[in-house]
Amino acid sequence: MRRKFLAGATVFAFLLAGCGGETTPVDGTTAPAVETQAAENDSTEALTRMRAQFAKIDMAPDVSFLSDEERQVLNLLIEAGNLMSEIYLRQISPENPARRSDITAQEGQNRDALIDLFDLHFGPWDTLDHNAPFYGSDNRPAGAGFYPADLSREEFEAWITAHPDDEAAFRSGYTLIRRTDDGGLTAIPYSEAYREWLEPAAAILRQAAEITSDESLRNFLSLRADSFLSDDYFQSELAWMDLDGTIEVAIGPYEIYDDELNGYKTAFEAFITVRDPEESAALDKYKGLLRDMEANLPVAENYKNFKRGFESPIAVVTQIHGGGDNVPGVQTIAFNLPNDERVREAKGAKKVLLNNVLGAKFERILAPMADKVLVPAQSSLLMKKYMANFTLFHELAHSLGPGTITKNGEETSVSAELKELYSGVEEGKADVMGAYNVLYMMDRGELPIAEKENFLATYAVGLFRSVRFGIGEAHGKGAAFQYTYFREAGALNVQQNGLLQIDFAKFESAISDLTRDLVILQGDGDYDAVAEFLRDYAKLDDAAERIIASLTDLPVDIQPIYPEKL
Repeated sequence: MRRKFLAGATVFAFLLAGCGGETTPVDGTTAPAVETQAAENDSTEALTRMRAQFAKIDMAPDVSFLSDEERQVLNLLIEAGNLMSEIYLRQISPENPARRSDITAQEGQNRDALIDLFDLHFGPWDTLDHNAPFYGSDNRPAGAGFYPADLSREEFEAWITAHPDDEAAFRSGYTLIRRTDDGGLTAIPYSEAYREWLEPAAAILRQAAEITSDESLRNFLSLRADSFLSDDYFQSELAWMDLDGTIEVAIGPYEIYDDELNGYKTAFEAFITVRDPEESAALDKYKGLLRDMEANLPVAENYKNFKRGFESPIAVVTQIHGGGDNVPGVQTIAFNLPNDERVREAKGAKKVLLNNVLGAKFERILAPMADKVLVPAQSSLLMKKYMANFTLFHELAHSLGPGTITKNGEETSVSAELKELYSGVEEGKADVMGAYNVLYMMDRGELPIAEKENFLATYAVGLFRSVRFGIGEAHGKGAAFQYTYFREAGALNVQQNGLLQIDFAKFESAISDLTRDLVILQGDGDYDAVAEFLRDYAKLDDAAERIIASLTDLPVDIQPIYPEKL
């Protein structure tokens, strides 16, 4: 069910009007001043509630240990990260800069609140409410700003069928699709479309490369600068895997979540972080167990994937700044990159845990949620270490299971076959497979088996943290189908007080079963079967909706505030 945050039709009409001083009813008459003021008061309350869903957190990262050289490099990377934000704003919609100017020019008490929300969500659409507009009447296109707003998937595919030479460019993750003057379609490389920001970003990366004495960082920054101008990211992705110094930075076009039309187009972002060597070393043992985790998956051998590299470095970091897709809406607590399957098969993927962001979310959101989700005997079981461990194993799971597959005798990939369905299924798979592997590590003695119930309780409450992002969003959708599957299996049971009680034995069994089902769905690359699975399971029952409604006094997520200069 879609959750609404606007307080009724009067407020919605007011916001559509742009927060001017007077509203006009549908019959064309001028609304009385008292009704106009009431509408503005109602809309102010609605905007305040929307804004309260994100708690501002001054992260104030400790950078006292950095050398002058490292500070210089990081300050340059912050500049480059801000350029990623300029690009991403336009990737969401090329009209976004003009929309923001329109809001700025408005009069009325809600102007500043609307600007704040616009900057929070990088556009006039509420990322927690299925991208519903909170300013203006335009719905966000499924393809965001990557395609013409009126382009359908059928027209996109028909064009490729009629123009097969265009297929590679049209399906590329590094092109925009635009209409030509004669009504046709054309692909525009990112390097051309975003030259205004990519050229200075490349220059900044080269300047940072000249300053740093970290050879691996110098190599990555130099190659990534070249990638910005060539749209060929392969060599710089390989170089990113080799970063091993204090500064850990990911910058460029990565995730495809915003392309809900086809699931092809990548969004620009930046994670500017510094590594915690002790924490990273403590988790380093798990990368050596990835092959064992693959072998232990509860599926037939033909669904297991030993073609990927298992190098898989793990970095625990403190984030000091972000850019682009990393900034708005729900905050990332960990990531697993690169997404290029060629790099994954050659070198695996790197897992990066943002320790300070994760800690803030546990303290402000997950821990206070427990008493509103689980019965008292189980709500007290939550442990921060298992939010961190689950996050790590979620990211490890992105490197497990089917990747490159064979379908109808031809080599393809899971993401290519599942298209826009891929992100939600993959995030849910990473969740449940991550849980499956935490339990596997407990069975092996790598984690304390006496804390199994602590982990399972932490995992269960975490599902509600994710569904609050909206079940149209990839992580929320993945959490929703896990919840429904576990409810059906009798693992999560509603009590008379509306709280959930975990049947731990059934929960373990259901985690194994769902891991199996998702790996098979991905390995078969069957779009229709996945669509049917999501129709059946990616939804919430009344019990879940009541629990979600009880959480309104808690923020849905945080908005970290980082310094602009170190």
